[in-house]
Amino acid sequence: MSVVSVVEAPSYDGDVIYSAVSKHFEALGVAEDLKPGMRILLKPNLLYGKKPEAGITTNPAIVRAVIRWLTGRGHKNIVVADSSGGLFTAEYMKSVYSASGLRVPGIEEYLNQDFTFGRKAAREGFETRAFNLITPVLEADYIINLPKLKTHAMTTVSIGVKNLFGTIPGLQKPDMHRRYPETRDFVKMLCELCETVKPNLTLLDAVDSMEGNGPGGGTVRHTGVTLCSRDVYALDMMAVKFMGLNVFDMPHLAAARDMKLLPETVTVTGDDLIPCSPAFKLPDTIKSTGFDDSVPKLLRKPARFVLDTLLRSYPSVDKSKCVGCGKCAESCPQKIIKIEKKKAGMPRKNCISCFCCQEMCPVHAISVKRGLRSL
Repeated sequence: MSVVSVVEAPSYDGDVIYSAVSKHFEALGVAEDLKPGMRILLKPNLLYGKKPEAGITTNPAIVRAVIRWLTGRGHKNIVVADSSGGLFTAEYMKSVYSASGLRVPGIEEYLNQDFTFGRKAAREGFETRAFNLITPVLEADYIINLPKLKTHAMTTVSIGVKNLFGTIPGLQKPDMHRRYPETRDFVKMLCELCETVKPNLTLLDAVDSMEGNGPGGGTVRHTGVTLCSRDVYALDMMAVKFMGLNVFDMPHLAAARDMKLLPETVTVTGDDLIPCSPAFKLPDTIKSTGFDDSVPKLLRKPARFVLDTLLRSYPSVDKSKCVGCGKCAESCPQKIIKIEKKKAGMPRKNCISCFCCQEMCPVHAISVKRGLRSL
Protein backbone atom coordinates (compact mmCIF):
# COMPACT_ATOMS: atom_id res chain seq x y z
CA MET A 1 0.00 0.00 0.00
CA SER A 2 1.25 3.49 -0.89
CA VAL A 3 0.30 6.65 0.97
CA VAL A 4 -0.20 10.08 -0.58
CA SER A 5 -0.41 13.01 1.81
CA VAL A 6 -2.58 15.97 0.74
CA VAL A 7 -2.33 19.41 2.35
CA GLU A 8 -4.13 22.50 1.10
CA ALA A 9 -1.95 25.58 0.60
CA PRO A 10 -3.86 28.66 -0.54
CA SER A 11 -0.73 30.75 -1.17
CA TYR A 12 3.07 30.72 -1.29
CA ASP A 13 3.31 32.56 2.01
CA GLY A 14 6.38 31.19 3.79
CA ASP A 15 4.59 30.08 6.94
CA VAL A 16 1.75 28.51 4.94
CA ILE A 17 4.15 26.41 2.88
CA TYR A 18 6.32 25.49 5.87
CA SER A 19 3.22 24.29 7.71
CA ALA A 20 2.22 22.18 4.69
CA VAL A 21 5.70 20.65 4.41
CA SER A 22 5.74 19.87 8.15
CA LYS A 23 2.35 18.15 7.97
CA HIS A 24 3.45 16.07 4.97
CA PHE A 25 6.73 14.98 6.54
CA GLU A 26 5.05 14.13 9.84
CA ALA A 27 2.33 12.10 8.11
CA LEU A 28 4.95 10.13 6.18
CA GLY A 29 7.50 9.78 8.99
CA VAL A 30 10.27 11.43 7.01
CA ALA A 31 12.33 12.30 10.10
CA GLU A 32 12.85 8.57 10.68
CA ASP A 33 14.51 8.23 7.25
CA LEU A 34 17.20 10.80 7.82
CA LYS A 35 20.51 10.05 9.52
CA PRO A 36 23.22 12.50 10.60
CA GLY A 37 25.58 13.46 7.78
CA MET A 38 23.33 12.28 4.99
CA ARG A 39 23.82 14.04 1.64
CA ILE A 40 20.32 15.29 0.78
CA LEU A 41 19.42 16.37 -2.75
CA LEU A 42 16.45 18.62 -3.52
CA LYS A 43 15.50 18.29 -7.19
CA PRO A 44 13.13 21.10 -8.29
CA ASN A 45 11.72 21.70 -11.76
CA LEU A 46 13.84 24.41 -13.41
CA LEU A 47 12.77 24.09 -17.03
CA TYR A 48 14.45 27.40 -17.81
CA GLY A 49 14.93 30.76 -16.18
CA LYS A 50 11.52 32.32 -15.60
CA LYS A 51 10.04 34.25 -12.70
CA PRO A 52 8.08 32.10 -10.22
CA GLU A 53 4.78 33.82 -11.08
CA ALA A 54 4.95 32.27 -14.58
CA GLY A 55 4.11 28.86 -13.09
CA ILE A 56 6.88 27.13 -15.05
CA THR A 57 9.30 26.28 -12.25
CA THR A 58 9.00 24.94 -8.71
CA ASN A 59 8.23 27.93 -6.52
CA PRO A 60 11.13 29.03 -4.27
CA ALA A 61 8.78 28.95 -1.26
CA ILE A 62 8.59 25.15 -1.59
CA VAL A 63 12.37 24.79 -1.79
CA ARG A 64 12.94 27.18 1.13
CA ALA A 65 10.39 25.41 3.33
CA VAL A 66 11.99 22.00 2.79
CA ILE A 67 15.44 23.43 3.58
CA ARG A 68 14.03 25.13 6.68
CA TRP A 69 12.52 21.84 7.86
CA LEU A 70 15.76 19.92 7.25
CA THR A 71 18.13 22.45 8.81
CA GLY A 72 15.81 22.82 11.78
CA ARG A 73 16.54 19.16 12.50
CA GLY A 74 20.28 19.49 12.13
CA HIS A 75 20.70 18.42 8.49
CA LYS A 76 23.17 20.72 6.74
CA ASN A 77 24.54 18.62 3.87
CA ILE A 78 21.92 19.78 1.37
CA VAL A 79 22.19 20.59 -2.33
CA VAL A 80 19.52 22.02 -4.64
CA ALA A 81 20.24 20.73 -8.15
CA ASP A 82 18.61 20.37 -11.54
CA SER A 83 19.73 20.37 -15.15
CA SER A 84 17.55 22.76 -17.13
CA GLY A 85 16.59 22.47 -20.76
CA GLY A 86 19.71 24.34 -21.92
CA LEU A 87 23.38 24.00 -21.14
CA PHE A 88 24.53 22.43 -17.88
CA THR A 89 27.20 25.00 -17.12
CA ALA A 90 27.90 27.33 -14.21
CA GLU A 91 27.13 30.43 -16.27
CA TYR A 92 23.84 29.16 -17.67
CA MET A 93 22.57 27.67 -14.41
CA LYS A 94 23.47 30.86 -12.55
CA SER A 95 21.06 32.73 -14.85
CA VAL A 96 18.37 30.08 -14.28
CA TYR A 97 18.79 30.27 -10.50
CA SER A 98 18.45 34.06 -10.61
CA ALA A 99 15.43 34.20 -12.91
CA SER A 100 13.65 31.42 -10.98
CA GLY A 101 13.95 33.26 -7.68
CA LEU A 102 16.35 30.81 -6.04
CA ARG A 103 19.25 33.17 -5.37
CA VAL A 104 17.84 34.32 -2.04
CA PRO A 105 18.94 33.72 1.57
CA GLY A 106 17.89 30.31 2.79
CA ILE A 107 18.33 28.77 -0.67
CA GLU A 108 21.32 30.36 -2.39
CA GLU A 109 23.90 28.81 -0.10
CA TYR A 110 22.63 25.33 -1.08
CA LEU A 111 22.52 25.78 -4.87
CA ASN A 112 24.53 23.24 -6.84
CA GLN A 113 27.91 24.38 -8.16
CA ASP A 114 29.08 21.01 -9.51
CA PHE A 115 28.32 20.74 -13.22
CA THR A 116 29.91 17.37 -13.90
CA PHE A 117 28.10 14.11 -14.53
CA GLY A 118 28.66 10.39 -14.31
CA ARG A 119 27.10 7.15 -15.46
CA LYS A 120 24.82 4.81 -13.52
CA ALA A 121 23.75 1.36 -14.62
CA ALA A 122 20.03 0.70 -14.89
CA ARG A 123 18.22 -2.41 -13.73
CA GLU A 124 18.91 -5.60 -15.64
CA GLY A 125 16.33 -6.11 -18.37
CA PHE A 126 15.72 -2.40 -19.01
CA GLU A 127 16.10 -1.20 -22.59
CA THR A 128 18.23 1.70 -21.40
CA ARG A 129 21.21 -0.05 -19.87
CA ALA A 130 22.71 3.03 -18.20
CA PHE A 131 22.02 6.73 -17.76
CA ASN A 132 24.30 9.73 -17.63
CA LEU A 133 23.24 11.62 -14.49
CA ILE A 134 24.34 14.88 -12.92
CA THR A 135 26.86 14.33 -10.12
CA PRO A 136 24.65 15.61 -7.25
CA VAL A 137 22.21 12.78 -8.02
CA LEU A 138 24.97 10.18 -8.01
CA GLU A 139 26.35 11.44 -4.70
CA ALA A 140 23.03 11.80 -2.86
CA ASP A 141 22.04 9.55 0.02
CA TYR A 142 18.47 10.86 0.02
CA ILE A 143 16.61 12.45 -2.90
CA ILE A 144 13.60 14.72 -2.47
CA ASN A 145 11.88 15.24 -5.83
CA LEU A 146 10.13 18.65 -6.07
CA PRO A 147 8.08 18.72 -9.28
CA LYS A 148 5.63 21.35 -10.50
CA LEU A 149 2.13 20.27 -11.61
CA LYS A 150 1.93 21.00 -15.34
CA THR A 151 0.57 19.70 -18.60
CA HIS A 152 3.12 18.65 -21.22
CA ALA A 153 3.04 18.72 -25.02
CA MET A 154 4.60 15.28 -25.46
CA THR A 155 3.82 13.34 -22.28
CA THR A 156 0.43 15.01 -21.53
CA VAL A 157 1.47 15.80 -17.95
CA SER A 158 4.69 16.69 -16.14
CA ILE A 159 4.59 15.57 -12.52
CA GLY A 160 6.95 13.44 -10.43
CA VAL A 161 8.26 10.91 -12.94
CA LYS A 162 8.77 13.46 -15.73
CA ASN A 163 10.58 15.84 -13.37
CA LEU A 164 13.41 13.32 -13.09
CA PHE A 165 14.30 13.91 -16.75
CA GLY A 166 16.15 16.92 -15.34
CA THR A 167 18.70 14.57 -13.79
CA ILE A 168 20.12 14.00 -17.29
CA PRO A 169 22.79 16.63 -17.99
CA GLY A 170 22.11 19.59 -20.27
CA LEU A 171 21.87 18.99 -23.98
CA GLN A 172 22.09 15.23 -23.55
CA LYS A 173 18.32 15.38 -23.08
CA PRO A 174 17.69 16.00 -26.81
CA ASP A 175 19.83 12.92 -27.45
CA MET A 176 17.32 10.90 -25.43
CA HIS A 177 14.47 12.33 -27.50
CA ARG A 178 16.31 11.32 -30.67
CA ARG A 179 16.90 7.85 -29.28
CA TYR A 180 13.24 7.46 -28.24
CA PRO A 181 11.21 9.55 -30.72
CA GLU A 182 7.86 7.84 -30.13
CA THR A 183 5.94 8.80 -27.00
CA ARG A 184 5.37 5.20 -25.90
CA ASP A 185 9.12 4.50 -25.99
CA PHE A 186 10.05 7.83 -24.42
CA VAL A 187 7.77 7.37 -21.41
CA LYS A 188 9.05 3.83 -20.88
CA MET A 189 12.53 5.34 -20.78
CA LEU A 190 11.27 7.86 -18.19
CA CYS A 191 10.05 5.00 -16.01
CA GLU A 192 13.42 3.26 -16.36
CA LEU A 193 15.12 6.54 -15.42
CA CYS A 194 12.83 6.89 -12.41
CA GLU A 195 13.74 3.39 -11.27
CA THR A 196 17.43 4.25 -11.66
CA VAL A 197 17.32 7.57 -9.79
CA LYS A 198 14.91 6.18 -7.16
CA PRO A 199 13.71 9.34 -5.39
CA ASN A 200 13.04 8.73 -1.71
CA LEU A 201 10.29 11.32 -1.49
CA THR A 202 8.26 13.41 -3.93
CA LEU A 203 6.64 16.69 -2.89
CA LEU A 204 4.43 18.29 -5.55
CA ASP A 205 4.01 22.03 -5.97
CA ALA A 206 0.37 22.37 -7.06
CA VAL A 207 -0.35 25.70 -5.39
CA ASP A 208 -0.19 27.38 -8.78
CA SER A 209 -0.19 24.88 -11.64
CA MET A 210 -0.06 25.07 -15.44
CA GLU A 211 -2.65 23.87 -17.94
CA GLY A 212 -2.90 24.07 -21.72
CA ASN A 213 0.35 24.23 -23.67
CA GLY A 214 2.69 23.27 -20.86
CA PRO A 215 5.32 22.82 -19.66
CA GLY A 216 6.44 26.32 -20.64
CA GLY A 217 3.72 28.00 -22.67
CA GLY A 218 0.50 27.19 -20.83
CA THR A 219 -1.77 29.15 -18.53
CA VAL A 220 -1.28 29.45 -14.79
CA ARG A 221 -4.14 27.98 -12.77
CA HIS A 222 -4.40 28.42 -9.02
CA THR A 223 -5.07 25.01 -7.51
CA GLY A 224 -4.05 25.58 -3.88
CA VAL A 225 -2.75 22.18 -2.86
CA THR A 226 0.44 20.20 -2.22
CA LEU A 227 0.89 16.43 -2.45
CA CYS A 228 3.65 14.28 -0.99
CA SER A 229 4.51 10.58 -1.13
CA ARG A 230 7.35 8.11 -0.88
CA ASP A 231 5.89 6.49 -4.03
CA VAL A 232 6.30 8.76 -7.05
CA TYR A 233 3.88 6.69 -9.15
CA ALA A 234 1.17 6.85 -6.50
CA LEU A 235 1.64 10.61 -6.30
CA ASP A 236 1.39 10.97 -10.08
CA MET A 237 -1.79 8.88 -10.12
CA MET A 238 -3.47 11.03 -7.47
CA ALA A 239 -2.26 14.24 -9.13
CA VAL A 240 -3.81 13.16 -12.44
CA LYS A 241 -7.10 12.44 -10.69
CA PHE A 242 -6.86 15.87 -9.06
CA MET A 243 -6.48 17.38 -12.54
CA GLY A 244 -9.79 15.79 -13.49
CA LEU A 245 -8.10 13.50 -16.00
CA ASN A 246 -8.02 9.74 -16.56
CA VAL A 247 -5.00 8.06 -14.98
CA PHE A 248 -4.32 5.63 -17.82
CA ASP A 249 -4.71 8.27 -20.50
CA MET A 250 -1.32 9.40 -19.23
CA PRO A 251 1.32 7.58 -21.32
CA HIS A 252 3.87 7.26 -18.52
CA LEU A 253 1.34 5.74 -16.11
CA ALA A 254 0.15 3.30 -18.74
CA ALA A 255 3.80 2.32 -19.28
CA ALA A 256 4.36 2.02 -15.52
CA ARG A 257 1.31 -0.26 -15.27
CA ASP A 258 2.69 -2.48 -18.04
CA MET A 259 6.06 -2.56 -16.24
CA LYS A 260 4.27 -3.53 -12.99
CA LEU A 261 5.59 -0.45 -11.17
CA LEU A 262 2.27 0.86 -9.89
CA PRO A 263 1.08 0.24 -6.33
CA GLU A 264 -1.85 -2.13 -5.85
CA THR A 265 -3.60 0.32 -3.55
CA VAL A 266 -3.17 4.01 -2.74
CA THR A 267 -4.35 5.60 0.49
CA VAL A 268 -4.87 9.36 0.65
CA THR A 269 -4.34 11.07 4.00
CA GLY A 270 -4.73 14.66 5.15
CA ASP A 271 -7.06 17.04 3.32
CA ASP A 272 -9.65 15.95 0.78
CA LEU A 273 -8.38 15.65 -2.78
CA ILE A 274 -11.25 17.04 -4.85
CA PRO A 275 -10.86 16.78 -8.66
CA CYS A 276 -10.64 20.10 -10.46
CA SER A 277 -13.75 21.26 -12.27
CA PRO A 278 -13.44 21.94 -15.10
CA ALA A 279 -10.66 19.46 -15.73
CA PHE A 280 -7.24 20.76 -16.74
CA LYS A 281 -7.03 21.99 -20.32
CA LEU A 282 -4.79 19.73 -22.38
CA PRO A 283 -2.01 20.83 -24.74
CA ASP A 284 -2.88 21.40 -28.38
CA THR A 285 -0.78 18.34 -29.19
CA ILE A 286 -3.07 16.13 -27.11
CA LYS A 287 -6.49 17.68 -27.63
CA SER A 288 -9.31 15.68 -29.20
CA THR A 289 -9.34 15.72 -32.97
CA GLY A 290 -12.94 16.86 -32.85
CA PHE A 291 -14.88 13.75 -33.87
CA ASP A 292 -15.67 12.28 -30.45
CA ASP A 293 -19.20 13.65 -30.28
CA SER A 294 -20.11 12.41 -33.74
CA VAL A 295 -18.57 8.93 -33.60
CA PRO A 296 -20.20 6.10 -31.59
CA LYS A 297 -18.32 5.45 -28.34
CA LEU A 298 -17.22 1.93 -29.33
CA LEU A 299 -15.64 3.25 -32.53
CA ARG A 300 -13.81 6.23 -31.05
CA LYS A 301 -10.63 4.36 -30.11
CA PRO A 302 -10.10 2.70 -33.53
CA ALA A 303 -11.09 5.91 -35.30
CA ARG A 304 -8.52 7.87 -33.31
CA PHE A 305 -5.88 5.22 -34.07
CA VAL A 306 -6.54 5.48 -37.81
CA LEU A 307 -6.47 9.26 -37.69
CA ASP A 308 -3.26 9.32 -35.66
CA THR A 309 -1.69 6.92 -38.14
CA LEU A 310 -2.42 9.30 -41.02
CA LEU A 311 -1.89 12.59 -39.25
CA ARG A 312 0.72 14.00 -36.90
CA SER A 313 1.11 17.14 -34.85
CA TYR A 314 4.00 19.39 -35.79
CA PRO A 315 5.48 22.57 -34.35
CA SER A 316 4.95 25.77 -36.30
CA VAL A 317 6.68 29.09 -35.65
CA ASP A 318 4.94 32.47 -35.68
CA LYS A 319 7.68 34.61 -37.19
CA SER A 320 6.04 37.80 -35.98
CA LYS A 321 6.75 36.63 -32.42
CA CYS A 322 10.07 34.85 -33.01
CA VAL A 323 13.08 36.80 -31.69
CA GLY A 324 15.72 34.50 -33.17
CA CYS A 325 17.20 33.51 -29.79
CA GLY A 326 18.04 30.01 -31.03
CA LYS A 327 16.70 28.12 -28.01
CA CYS A 328 14.53 26.00 -30.30
CA ALA A 329 17.49 25.06 -32.51
CA GLU A 330 19.63 24.31 -29.45
CA SER A 331 17.03 21.92 -28.02
CA CYS A 332 16.04 20.19 -31.29
CA PRO A 333 17.14 16.52 -31.16
CA GLN A 334 17.12 16.25 -34.96
CA LYS A 335 19.10 19.48 -35.48
CA ILE A 336 16.78 20.52 -38.32
CA ILE A 337 15.82 23.98 -37.03
CA LYS A 338 17.85 26.80 -38.54
CA ILE A 339 17.96 30.48 -37.56
CA GLU A 340 18.03 32.64 -40.67
CA LYS A 341 17.61 36.41 -40.69
CA LYS A 342 16.90 36.24 -36.94
CA LYS A 343 13.91 33.92 -37.44
CA ALA A 344 13.53 30.18 -36.84
CA GLY A 345 12.79 27.89 -39.77
CA MET A 346 11.04 24.61 -38.91
CA PRO A 347 10.87 22.02 -41.68
CA ARG A 348 8.39 19.21 -41.21
CA LYS A 349 10.66 16.62 -42.78
CA ASN A 350 12.59 14.61 -40.16
CA CYS A 351 10.66 16.25 -37.30
CA ILE A 352 9.91 13.68 -34.57
CA SER A 353 7.23 15.85 -32.88
CA CYS A 354 8.91 15.88 -29.49
CA PHE A 355 8.01 19.58 -29.08
CA CYS A 356 11.27 20.40 -27.30
CA CYS A 357 11.29 23.57 -29.41
CA GLN A 358 7.89 24.65 -28.12
CA GLU A 359 8.88 23.70 -24.58
CA MET A 360 12.01 25.87 -24.64
CA CYS A 361 10.70 28.90 -26.58
CA PRO A 362 10.83 31.83 -24.12
CA VAL A 363 8.41 34.02 -26.10
CA HIS A 364 5.78 31.36 -26.92
CA ALA A 365 6.25 31.79 -30.67
CA ILE A 366 5.74 28.09 -31.45
CA SER A 367 2.31 26.52 -31.81
CA VAL A 368 1.00 23.14 -32.94
CA LYS A 369 -0.32 22.29 -36.38
CA ARG A 370 -1.74 18.99 -37.53
CA GLY A 371 -1.06 17.57 -40.98
CA LEU A 372 -0.26 14.46 -42.98
CA ARG A 373 2.67 12.48 -41.70
CA SER A 374 5.80 13.07 -43.75
CA LEU A 375 7.29 9.95 -45.26
